[in-house]
Amino acid sequence: MMNLNSPDEKLHKIVEYACKSGATGARAISTADIVVDSSLAAMCRNPKCENYGLSPSCPPHVSGPIELKRQLENFNHAIFFKIDVPSEILFSSERRELFQMLHETAAGIERTAIGMGFSNARAYAGGSCKKIFCHEHRACLALSANGKCRNPQHARPSMSGFGIDVSKLFDISGWTMRWLDQQPDASTTQMANVCGLVLIC
Repeated sequence: MMNLNSPDEKLHKIVEYACKSGATGARAISTADIVVDSSLAAMCRNPKCENYGLSPSCPPHVSGPIELKRQLENFNHAIFFKIDVPSEILFSSERRELFQMLHETAAGIERTAIGMGFSNARAYAGGSCKKIFCHEHRACLALSANGKCRNPQHARPSMSGFGIDVSKLFDISGWTMRWLDQQPDASTTQMANVCGLVLIC
């Protein structure tokens, strides 16, 4: 019988939580399998992303690949999760709600892990928190001299700015990474993925 307080059982419970919270799939992986590529993070700057510099969760305000590599030395496991959606949603008014759910799921997994004793759990998600949560505001409060984040309970750093190789995480998890089809088959529903990562000691 598995020890309910063992790290493996706790990871299993966190994966279960992720799937119940909206993730289409979730996997517990070793942090040794996380590939950090500085060239991926550099793509936020050149060609310049429209969200570059708009929030503390995106470059140049994040510590970036070098610091993430250092941090990974202090972690043993991570939860990688995905949400599968019809690709048309990414071009619709529902896009923002989808990414809000992604960040909220990542933050929820982080809180669940902390509640189980993984006090240093740290979540990352896709997309810019400025565009997702504060699109109606001209500027990010957290970047102002006296301001604080409007959504600290949900907004999490972007995976892109840290050079996290998402395609490798899909391979490790045994999933197919679905890109948007430039010439979709109108007779079938084309699917796409959004994803997040939560580091756990």
